[in-house]
Amino acid sequence: MKKKIVVIGNGMAGARVVEEILKRAAHDVEIVMFGAEPYGNYNRILLSNVLNQSQDPSEITMNSLEWYEENNIKLHAGFKVVNIDRKNKTIVGKKMKKGASAYLMTDTDVEETAVEESYDDLIIATGSRPFVPPIKDFGGEGTFLFRTIDDCTGIAEYAKKSKKAVVIGGGLLGLEAARGLITHDVEVTIIEAAPQLMPAQLDVESSQFLKRTLETMGLKVRVDTITTQIKYTNGQVSGLEFRNGNQMDIDMLVVSAGIRPITELASQCGLKVNRGIVCNDQMRTNDKNIFSVGECVEHRGVLYGLVEPLWQQAMVLADVITGCGIDAVYEGSKIGTKLKVMGVELASFGDKDPSQEDDEVVVYRNAKRGIYKKLVIADNKLKGGILLGNMDMADSLMRAFRNEADVSEDREELLFGTTAEGAALDVSSLPDSTQICNCNGVCKKDIVEAITEKQCTSVSSIGEVTKAGKGCGSCKGMIQQIIEATVGKVAKDVTESYYVPGVPLEKSQLVREIRDKQLKSVSSVFEVLAGGKEHADSKVGLASLLKTIWAEEYDDERDARFINDRVHANIQKNGTFSVVPRIYAGVTSPEELMKIAQAAIKYKAKMVKFTGGQRIDLLGIKKEDLPGIWKDLDMPSGHAYSKSFRTCKSCVGTKFCRFGLGDSIKLAQEIEHRFQGIETPHKFKMATTGCPRNCSEAYVKDLGAVAIGDGKWEIYIGGGAGSDIRKGDLLCVANSHEEVLKITGRFMEYYREHAKYLERTFRFVERVGLELLQAILIEDSLGICEQLDHRMQLAVDAYKDPWKEADIPAYNFQFEGPKLVEILKEVNNNG
Repeated sequence: MKKKIVVIGNGMAGARVVEEILKRAAHDVEIVMFGAEPYGNYNRILLSNVLNQSQDPSEITMNSLEWYEENNIKLHAGFKVVNIDRKNKTIVGKKMKKGASAYLMTDTDVEETAVEESYDDLIIATGSRPFVPPIKDFGGEGTFLFRTIDDCTGIAEYAKKSKKAVVIGGGLLGLEAARGLITHDVEVTIIEAAPQLMPAQLDVESSQFLKRTLETMGLKVRVDTITTQIKYTNGQVSGLEFRNGNQMDIDMLVVSAGIRPITELASQCGLKVNRGIVCNDQMRTNDKNIFSVGECVEHRGVLYGLVEPLWQQAMVLADVITGCGIDAVYEGSKIGTKLKVMGVELASFGDKDPSQEDDEVVVYRNAKRGIYKKLVIADNKLKGGILLGNMDMADSLMRAFRNEADVSEDREELLFGTTAEGAALDVSSLPDSTQICNCNGVCKKDIVEAITEKQCTSVSSIGEVTKAGKGCGSCKGMIQQIIEATVGKVAKDVTESYYVPGVPLEKSQLVREIRDKQLKSVSSVFEVLAGGKEHADSKVGLASLLKTIWAEEYDDERDARFINDRVHANIQKNGTFSVVPRIYAGVTSPEELMKIAQAAIKYKAKMVKFTGGQRIDLLGIKKEDLPGIWKDLDMPSGHAYSKSFRTCKSCVGTKFCRFGLGDSIKLAQEIEHRFQGIETPHKFKMATTGCPRNCSEAYVKDLGAVAIGDGKWEIYIGGGAGSDIRKGDLLCVANSHEEVLKITGRFMEYYREHAKYLERTFRFVERVGLELLQAILIEDSLGICEQLDHRMQLAVDAYKDPWKEADIPAYNFQFEGPKLVEILKEVNNNG
């Protein structure tokens, strides 16, 4: 008989413990789960990205509804458990009413539709709900909490008719809510009751650094301010009153002031509850058949609100409940975390301030750059630290803290260089339980087992099996060390030779298979060439390749595209978009300038900037306003968001310049008209310069044309002037504009067909070699130049201005992300 395990809660904790159980005893257990939300499991940490619309809800999903079916898990999605009968070992769940809160516990939230499940072992993973301070009259129209996808939907919709918003809560959750809200063109004020921001992670001085940084981003911050009452006008929130007697007019309010464990179910059935559900070191409650995990747990008097302790608890619970490690114990967590708050990097671990008289404090501050570093040291061991604005030493210092390692007496090296013997640890001496990947809770033992039992000897193969390195990636160095310590050598990743990691073929093989089998969509490639298994990280690269191969025959599945290519604009760090219209060769007219200026005013562009490519960039445009601004501009897309040909920069040339040897403006205009929007493995920039003085920097572009007189042009390829500086190689001399266009198209097409995805031309040219490229493209040594010219012409003929989707969107709600949530809910509700 299989043991029947029922899990109450389908959040990050509940789903993670189920994953761990499946690893240990997938064939020996029957698993039933209850989740109050009608979705699969998603990453709650990324909700601010959903609120600011930089990610769709589907993009933060960790386990889709299909995953539960594939793993034979019965999931009651959209059902809230209302009763636990410990005597008969049964629970009852009721269907949530449409629009009801997933984290409140009232009888009005549920319908009469009920399901009953028996259990052998029960796991309570109910998590937390938002804490609401004692503010009079909270809950009316225009007031919100910030905890779920549904909350994001409500906030985003209400923000459309608001101008002044307040976020109550200056901790991590509050700042994340403000980050999501500021993109909706509302004035955002953060109100914190404590004297500083992020009191759990920062000290007073580092909080001041952060406050100044946030204010430069347009946020307003009030600390040491307690809200006492909410005012309403005509039934809608209109103001706040504070304890000091001051008042503030507002249009909407978001409360994100911390969390509190959800413990009502445990209390009702007689389990021991203090601040959280009390568990022992095996995550067992006072009932031997009931366990608990996650934010609802109180362990040794401590509540944890971060993911790392959750992962550790889940592994111990899975060991115990499956019998794979009946002596496994959870002894608590040393808290340390790396965060990005409003784009500012932060690491915080251990004690923020000295607790003993002889504790040593080391501080470095650079107010101009927003950098603050502080370490608390005792007995030559780290007790805690804060790093703000510079994370170079974060991983080393946090490892030294967790492992209680000795640190260098040279405090300057400790902050800025190689830390002492303890920070650069010998991985072979680390215990098996040492957590290597904090993002996904992968310990050393998991990695070693993947190496020894599944022959994973490359970093990517370790990631595929264990998820280590699949988060922020900061643990990849440690993974390499573990591989070296275990088998002596790190293998070259097999996937490095693949065009995309999800399809086991190098590029020429992949192209041949796609053409032979007439595969014109990303989904068909996965179905035919990858055994039907989709790979999310491979979709964007495949979409680019398919568009290159098939031109207008390409079946454009927009879910395979990055957000930039789905909405034809470049997403910014605050979730808004930049709009760059096509200005051929950088030459415009007074009428076009007038349209650009009027559009910038109408759509409240946060910045109007001249780019390095001689274009005008309108920044800070909301997603829903993109179709409108495109129509008002009535100009083609400048493709500043895509992996494609971007711009052709030009100098004045013979139009006005005294030194001009060639008409660089006319040639640049011809280049842009011909190649606009052509898909390439990476962004592709060009320039034409009217003489060798190189005013438009043609020598350091992916392709540059330099006039040398008598109608002739030198063509340079593989230049770069970004993080890698490289002067281009002279490919040939062209005798006319027409020849420049032909050679340009030929090189671009060969690069499109043979470069790796995301390989810049300067890497491609170095890898292939200039002499070989000259032989193929100029001397036609392979007899393929006519084919290259033909395929480039097909791509040119297939071009359509993507901004025309302002009139006819490619798919429903293309520019209205939050409505997608309502559709998904309706689909789930209707089965």
